[in-house]
Amino acid sequence: MSQYQELKNMAKQIRRDIIEMVNAAGSGHPGGSLSAADILTTLYFEKMKIDPKNPKMEDRDKFILSKGHAAPVVYAALARRGYFSPEELPKLRKMGSMLQGHPDMKGIPGVEMSTGSLGQGFSTSIGMALASKLDKKDGRIYVLLGDGEMNEGLVWEAAMSAAHYKLDNITAILDFNGLQIDGKNEDVMNPNPLDKKWEGFGWKVITIDGHSFEEIIDAFNQAESTKGQPTMIIAKTIKGKGVSFMENEASWHGTAPNDEDKERALKELGGVR
Repeated sequence: MSQYQELKNMAKQIRRDIIEMVNAAGSGHPGGSLSAADILTTLYFEKMKIDPKNPKMEDRDKFILSKGHAAPVVYAALARRGYFSPEELPKLRKMGSMLQGHPDMKGIPGVEMSTGSLGQGFSTSIGMALASKLDKKDGRIYVLLGDGEMNEGLVWEAAMSAAHYKLDNITAILDFNGLQIDGKNEDVMNPNPLDKKWEGFGWKVITIDGHSFEEIIDAFNQAESTKGQPTMIIAKTIKGKGVSFMENEASWHGTAPNDEDKERALKELGGVR
């Protein structure tokens, strides 16, 4: 088994979970959840210092999903990591379920921040990193943003604050799949060149293939060793990654697969496990 095969297998399982839970819910956001699966797999199964049996562990690393609509990928990762039973996953968006359409820090073990309004999760993560510095805590803050989220002015205010306070204990990851709900980023509100923008705001910038476990892990290691400034990892990804008919299609941003779509997708992902 290759060095990264276990991570690849888990990412495939997480993608299957995403398809099944969004299908069962009849609503949700599969495209941007699938694009982030390899990043989340690396964080929860390789990188972060966490304990599912003690979710509030002192000095733990914290993950914040700023693009809160991609909740299915976080729920799948939390369930497979042992925070709660995978049997909860098909209850996504059901009445009485703890798994709401967006993450709920009061109802879901392992969720550090309730998110959904774009930009606010990132802004909160900056506050967490600053508080951690002031309290001399060891844990790192990881935050995932969507590229459509770059349209929010709040993101850039927070970015400026992080650089000003030299928050080298935060690693931001940009799920750069090139699409948002209304189409291509450059057609809706061109954010490019993002690397130069983030560098201009005082961040260390690392650009990677967001589906290469080797590059993802190396980028996280570089971020840890960077002192005196925050790090932004621009992860080039494919929206709908792993399901051929969803890949690079903006229409799958917020469309649930029907039963036929589900079966086709699961077949491509290796069947139900």
